[in-house]
Amino acid sequence: MIANILIAVVALIHLYIVYLEMLAWDTPAGRKAFGTTPEFSTASKTLAMNQGLYNGFLVAGLVWGLWLGDAGFAVKVFFLGCVIVAGLFGAATVGVKILYIQALPAGLALAALLLGV
Repeated sequence: MIANILIAVVALIHLYIVYLEMLAWDTPAGRKAFGTTPEFSTASKTLAMNQGLYNGFLVAGLVWGLWLGDAGFAVKVFFLGCVIVAGLFGAATVGVKILYIQALPAGLALAALLLGV
C-alpha cells in the first residue's frame, strides 16, 4: 500500500513536470521552475515539449503499473528504474536538484515496492 502511494506521488511529480515542460515552459512560472531566461525558454520551447512528452510516457507507465495492481509489479519496477536513471543523468548533467526531485522519490518508491510495503 505504501509503495503504491509513493508510486502515485512519483507519477504526480512527473505529471507536473509534463505541464511545466509542455505548457508552461515559456511562461514566468516555467522559467522560474527551470531557472531559464525568456530568450532561452523561447528558443528551446520545442525541445522542452519533447522532454515533456517523454515524462508523460513515464507517467503513463507508472499509472499502468498501478492499474494492473499486483500483476503490475514488473511494470512498476521498470518505470521506477527509468525515472531513477533519468534523475541520476539529469543530476549529473543539469543540476543536483534533479536528484532530489526525481531520483530520490522514485528510489523510495522502488525500495518500498521491493520490500513489499
